Amino acid sequence: MADYLLLKTVHILSSTLLFGTGLGTAFHGWMANRSGDAGARRVVNRNVVIADWLFTTPAVIVQPITGVWLARIAGFPLTTGWLAASIALYLLVGACWLPVVVIQIEMRRIADRTPLGEQLPSRYFRLSRLWFLLGWPAFIGVILIFWLMVTKPELAW
Repeated sequence: MADYLLLKTVHILSSTLLFGTGLGTAFHGWMANRSGDAGARRVVNRNVVIADWLFTTPAVIVQPITGVWLARIAGFPLTTGWLAASIALYLLVGACWLPVVVIQIEMRRIADRTPLGEQLPSRYFRLSRLWFLLGWPAFIGVILIFWLMVTKPELAW
């Protein structure tokens, strides 16, 4: 039982880290892009990429490992309705997050290469809009996963 509780704690902490870092970097990235300040965009884009490597990526790896392990210990088949829905949503969130990582890196490169005082190219702003749009299904998906994990509703497939 102690192993299960430790594993559950790691799972909860990594999900909190994943959600919190995602929300925090999204807020800072959005605010920096709204500011119109090229220096702020440079710093924030750089930090968003770093935060994803340091915090989000490890949490993305830990989540499915601890989740499957917990399900096995607790005796839940992965086809259990709420669990299968959580896994499907996790894959949807990942399908949004992976392009966002690439977009963030490209936005950082563009911001770093554009001399201060010069207008950022239109590609930067297109990427910024796509980054913002992809964040919404990911954000809603993570909230739904939290709800499914807490309530464990009876879902028939």
